[in-house]
Amino acid sequence: MDFKQVITEALMKESKAEIVLEVPPNTELGDFAFPCFLLAKEHKKNPAQIAQDLAKKLKINGIAKIEAKGPYINFFVDKSLLAMQVLDKILENKNFGSNQSGKGKHALIEHTSVNPNASPHVGRARNSMIGDAVVRMLRFEGYKTDVHYFVNDIGKQIAMLVLGSKGKKPTFQELLQLYVDFNKKVEEHPELEQEVLALLKKLEDGDLKVKKEFREIVDTCIKGQKAILSEFGIEFDSFDYESDYLFNKTTEKVLADLKKSNKMFTDEQNRTVLDLKGFKEVEEGMKSPVLVLTRNDGTSLYPLRDLAYSLDKAAWAKGRNILVLGEDQKLYFHQIAAALSFLKAEAPEPVHYSFVLIADGKMSTRKGTVVLLEDFMHEAVEKAKSEILAREPGRKGKEFEALARTIAYGAVKYGILKVSPDKNVTFDWEQALSFEGDSGPYVQYAHARICSILHKAEKGKKPDFGMLTHKAEANLINKLAIFPEIVAQATKQLSPHSIANYAKELAQEFTSFYHECPVLTSEGGMKDARVALCKASKQVLASALELLGIDAPEAM
Repeated sequence: MDFKQVITEALMKESKAEIVLEVPPNTELGDFAFPCFLLAKEHKKNPAQIAQDLAKKLKINGIAKIEAKGPYINFFVDKSLLAMQVLDKILENKNFGSNQSGKGKHALIEHTSVNPNASPHVGRARNSMIGDAVVRMLRFEGYKTDVHYFVNDIGKQIAMLVLGSKGKKPTFQELLQLYVDFNKKVEEHPELEQEVLALLKKLEDGDLKVKKEFREIVDTCIKGQKAILSEFGIEFDSFDYESDYLFNKTTEKVLADLKKSNKMFTDEQNRTVLDLKGFKEVEEGMKSPVLVLTRNDGTSLYPLRDLAYSLDKAAWAKGRNILVLGEDQKLYFHQIAAALSFLKAEAPEPVHYSFVLIADGKMSTRKGTVVLLEDFMHEAVEKAKSEILAREPGRKGKEFEALARTIAYGAVKYGILKVSPDKNVTFDWEQALSFEGDSGPYVQYAHARICSILHKAEKGKKPDFGMLTHKAEANLINKLAIFPEIVAQATKQLSPHSIANYAKELAQEFTSFYHECPVLTSEGGMKDARVALCKASKQVLASALELLGIDAPEAM
């Protein structure tokens, strides 16, 4: 039975107004609530009086109690019936939570796409974590997905690496310092900027030697970035290279098509520029609303190549077309969206994210200027080891190392994903690695605790879920029941933090249940029912963690 639906249908018989049910802040106020403000005009009564009248009149199958509370009608679901319906559904469906809203649909997601000149830093890694979680949610909902990484392989930063390497083949670990050193040289000797631009001109003119040098540097970096992100559980289906759009002349076609809009002109610096007057978001962000497409020597700039790529993505995406982009790129996104409108193409669906800050301002990075993801991961593992050893001294070996990585990576991902993308993350090691409170290890520990209970439990008889009427049991079942709704909302809004917050709340409800309702020492049918409730909780908690890209350990 869909309790929400039967309540909605009963209320629709009493009013022509739109029926919107709410979930009360705690179960003492019911499982669902209806605000009668919406009926005041139609019924010509005080909302509190409407609530009183309807509460006396309504009789709904499956609803144990209906009461008025001020202007609200509160509905209390029959707990025994809810338990039977929810737990049967979970245990019979390993994909419980999936609404299959994406069945037969397609989604293209572009994320990460950091400059291929060094190891990714933590701030940009937030892009990867959000993008990966979005991919996982979409797949869980039944979407066929394609995950893309746009490789900026012909920008100035690559030219600097080529010049700085002096014909040698630097390792991935050497790239960042090479880039930093060359930038300092340019600051000291500004004339080097002309060498960089000259090398880019050679590249665009098709110089084979230069093309080879650029590709070798880029491939070294992409291989290194892939390895780091793969260790973190983040994978891609396609790496798309900017240079392809230059060498196959697609950029020239984009310029020709934009020229037809009569919005393109050559500015006083001899650059090709697109006039974006009339686009509110662009005008609000810059005094002169334009998009510069080429340098004064005719060589292309990133926006031109990005437009060519965006046209391809619009064609490849048969459904949702999603782009994860930093909040510092909002204005740029509006510029690209405006330009795409001239090309009769829709812009992607953006997910903008804010910055990652380190709470104590300290981080053991090799370079001292940026916090590299690989250093951050190493730091997390070492801190996780310390936390484990503080609880269980003497642990060592492969299992210990694997558990430390599981906890560490889970702590980092949860600590970042639990925050709404539009807000800054202030990452605090102590909080992130705590086994208590709003943290990844806390949620993982709840899963491990369930596994321990199930490992000790003997196989019982078919459970009678109608026995699960204790308040802590009812609260846990209520939380399990709303998982599909949480997934639907998170997928629609592309908000992984909703899943993270749900996982924490589910872990909290299970912990309350664990403390208030003995499982292994219960007897007869009660034990069987509670063991089954543990199985359902384990399944849903593991699914929620999987959507975040976090492992669910069976022991900690």
